[in-house]
Parts: sequence; C-alpha cells; structure tokens
Amino acid sequence: MATINFGGVNEEVVTREEFPLDKAREVLKDETVAIIGYGVQGPGQALNLRDNGINVIIGQRKDSKTWDKAIADGWVPGETLFEIEEAAEKGTIIQYLLSDAGQIALWPTIKKYLTPGKALYFSHGFGITYKDQTGIVPPADVDVILVAPKGSGTSLRRLFLAGKGLNSSFAIHQDATGKGRTRAIALGIGVGSGYLFETDFRKEVFSDLTGERGTLMGAIAGIFEAQYNTLRNNGHSPSEAFNETVEELTQSLMPLVAENGMDWMYANCSTTAQRGALDWKGKFRDATQPVFDELYKSVASGKEAERTIKLNSEPDYRVKLEAELKTVRDSEIWQAGQAVRSLRPENQPEK
Repeated sequence: MATINFGGVNEEVVTREEFPLDKAREVLKDETVAIIGYGVQGPGQALNLRDNGINVIIGQRKDSKTWDKAIADGWVPGETLFEIEEAAEKGTIIQYLLSDAGQIALWPTIKKYLTPGKALYFSHGFGITYKDQTGIVPPADVDVILVAPKGSGTSLRRLFLAGKGLNSSFAIHQDATGKGRTRAIALGIGVGSGYLFETDFRKEVFSDLTGERGTLMGAIAGIFEAQYNTLRNNGHSPSEAFNETVEELTQSLMPLVAENGMDWMYANCSTTAQRGALDWKGKFRDATQPVFDELYKSVASGKEAERTIKLNSEPDYRVKLEAELKTVRDSEIWQAGQAVRSLRPENQPEK
C-alpha cells in the first residue's frame, strides 16, 4: 500500500501502480463472480469486470426489465445470465448489489448458497451494520468484503470507458479464508477504481448515508431551492435565477474544484467573487453545522436505517416515490433547468 498525506494525516491507499490489473486477474482467475442485482451498481461493475477479463455472471429475475437490460448489454441467458438462485449457486464470489430493501427480502435465498470458502461482497455497509434490522448475518465460514465506488454505477462505467477511474473504499468484515483482503482489493481494481482507501462497514454506511442526505444530494438540492427562491422573490427571471444558482456551479465552477481544489477555483475567479465567497463561507458553515451534526446522529442511532427499511419496503413505495419525484420535476426551478440544458451548444442541432 502507498502512504499518502491527506491534509496532514498519513493514510495508506491501494493504487493501480502497486496492484495492477494483471495482478487482479491472477487473484481472480479461478473465481466466478456472480452479480446479484442489475439495477444501480450492478451494470457498471459487471461490465467493467467483464471488460477487464474477469469471469462474471449475472443473477436476475427472468422476464423482468433488468433481465432484458442485461441481455441488451450482451449477457447471454444460460451462459452468463441466470436466474438468481442458479447464479448464486455457481458463484464463488457473490456480489450482492440489490437495493437495501431488496437485500433484506432476498437474504433467506442467498444465504443458502453461501457455502464454505465463498465470498459475499457488498458495495454498501447497510445490511451488515444494521443487522438487527435487516437480519443479514452471514455464516462464519465465508469472506464478507466490501468495495464501494464513490459515485453511481453510471459514473463508474462512463469513467471506465473514458480511461479514468472512480475512487472506492474497501473493507473486510470477515476473513474466513485468509484471502478476503486480496479478493476485495482485486475486485476493487477490477471494477475500475482509481484508487482504494480502507474503511470498515460501519464507517462506510455512516459516511454514505450522511453524504447522500447532505452535500451529495439532499443539502445541495435544498440550497439550490433556497437561493433560486430568493432570486425569484426579488424579481429575477427563471433563466437568470437558474443560471446563477445551478448552471454556473455545475458547468463551470465545480469542474474547476474537481481539477485543482477550492482555493484554485477562488484564485481564478474575479476578485469580487473571491471576497464575497470568503466572507460568506463561514456563515453558511456555521448555519448548517448543527443540521449536519443532527443528521449524523440520526444515521449513527439507526433512525435513518429504520425509516429507509420501513418506507422502501411498503408495497406502494414506487408509486409514492414517483409522486415525490414528479413534484421535484414539475417545480419551476427544474423546469427552468430543462430549458437551460436544451440551450447548451452541445444540445443544439447541427446546421
């Protein structure tokens, strides 16, 4: 492992240089990786592993939309695409990539196929960390490992095809065979990780749930709405409000932060923008810090898991979800956004 200084704290990470793809292929050469679930993370990880020369099969319910999607992606029924039970039986490594609610529902079935020496792989620490609520307790004679790409399966695949990588965390909850760690790192390289940093299942799910509800999705959407509303309430047009709230951030400034950091982005903006950002940054931090502290406590206490399991397991969850998403989709800010995106040069018809 390589030692990297992260803001004054030395951490050990695994890079492609020290653990190249050829080494990952060697570690996994006798394994059959069974991907259970072909929804959010499944396609990206499965396709990347396949393209990297790893033996992969898919387990999915037959005649479902995701079964059809798998066929469209080149998986062949009876050869690389099977019903869930058959794939789980064939797999020496079972990548359990269903939704958290789906994992709970299917666990009694999957557990039957976890014979000694196999590995159970997660990309989220939810099922294991909240085992009292999920009932997911693996047998003692299998490896239980995790690789969690820090982004969506779609992003993982896009970056892979572009010759790039998405950073991932990895963890070993149970090393029954003595090769659990090596299996996890090899799979992390195989799915297309840029580099791997170590964590544990508990920290992974605590940080993940906090991030999703916070700056990655929940907080940023709330901040977008608040600023957009302030501009609109003070007479600014929808196009102006959206451009100043969302478009400039996502299309111009965040790519600069991603490339070189926040300080570099500040240094390459106008002096007026620099001064205002530095003056107001602390106010926003202090205003939101109590909310983030409350959020983390809710995650750590299991309240967020309890709510997630309860609501996501309701039979009409999808119907209710669509109604909530429709409210977002139909709001003025995101209707304005649709119009703004349509006007981007890359979306204009060629003349």
